Amino acid sequence: MSDKSAVKTVVVLGGGILGISTAWQLAKAGARVTLVTEAELCSGASGRSLSWLNSAGERSQPYHALRMAGIDRYRTLFARHPDLPWLRFDGALFWAADDAAGTRARHAYEKAQGYDSRLVTQDTVSQIDAQVNRTALAEVAIANPGEGWVSLPHLAEHLVQAFRAAGGEVIEHAGRASVITTDGRATGVRSEQRGEFTADRVLVACGPWTPQVVAPLGVHIPDGSPVSMLVTSTPQLHAVKVVMNTPRAAIRPNPGNTLAVDHDWYEEDIVAHADGQYSIDEAVIDKLMAEAGHLVGDGQPLTAAGWKIGLKPIPGDGEPVAGELSRVPGCFVAFTHSGATLALILGEILAEEMLCGTRHPMLASFRPERFHA
Repeated sequence: MSDKSAVKTVVVLGGGILGISTAWQLAKAGARVTLVTEAELCSGASGRSLSWLNSAGERSQPYHALRMAGIDRYRTLFARHPDLPWLRFDGALFWAADDAAGTRARHAYEKAQGYDSRLVTQDTVSQIDAQVNRTALAEVAIANPGEGWVSLPHLAEHLVQAFRAAGGEVIEHAGRASVITTDGRATGVRSEQRGEFTADRVLVACGPWTPQVVAPLGVHIPDGSPVSMLVTSTPQLHAVKVVMNTPRAAIRPNPGNTLAVDHDWYEEDIVAHADGQYSIDEAVIDKLMAEAGHLVGDGQPLTAAGWKIGLKPIPGDGEPVAGELSRVPGCFVAFTHSGATLALILGEILAEEMLCGTRHPMLASFRPERFHA
């Protein structure tokens, strides 16, 4: 449908950052938007994301371009609000495990793409961030000065306030929901706890549950979502500024002078329970926080203030899935590993596609129909 005025109502299913961002863009453009979420806003993957804003390493050119556009939108927000305590661009550090050659190869690849990438050593890392424990570094590391981080719960609160001011409605604790179709077209959402919501367009942005939600519509989206964990430290004396992605711990600054910490080496230690909850031995938490503490200040272990465990949304082929379902007109999806980096740009593009019907060229590689064959 190319007539923007014909699209008057939209239901966004999913209270994570992709759903919130798109809902805000839709409401700002004049649509009547209802955001429906199973539990509370940001209670899923967006509430436990390291949310490192980057396009480092190797990936397809379309994905790199989309991520760079995503970072650009955050820079615009940062330029308008430079004092936000939950959005910063102070750079990042990366090094591989005992593999200087691998680190140098990654650096060469990044440079070939025009990405700001610089090699540092123990002797020069203090120029990047004096709070980094230089003895933790490998032989060589990569500094990416243009990267940053965002606290997604804080960003969500910021966008929801603007969304409500534009007339948007938020429905929390709606329970599980499904897409309603009429004559093969999406016409709304049916929720367990809050009933039905009719609409001209529907967006499914349910993080790792997105493939399950669209499966009854006859749409297959491969799902590679693993279980992951984010730990938040107690307040720190060492005010590290950079994001650090290292062989045994990844850390980023967090509001309140705390640190957010994650990695993947402990995935097999996470226990899944029949009620859908997860647990992990606290000794594993202590080990992770010791690894993280070694990266900053004098290398003392960090203390965990709390942690969250759940599925991390990753499509089966690793690439984003975004756009209208060709088999179910009127139903759009947003499913990606890089929800933090892409949140603002995908919300902007999807809102335009939903209202105007024009397919954006930046999503050409990420359409759901690529899995039909």
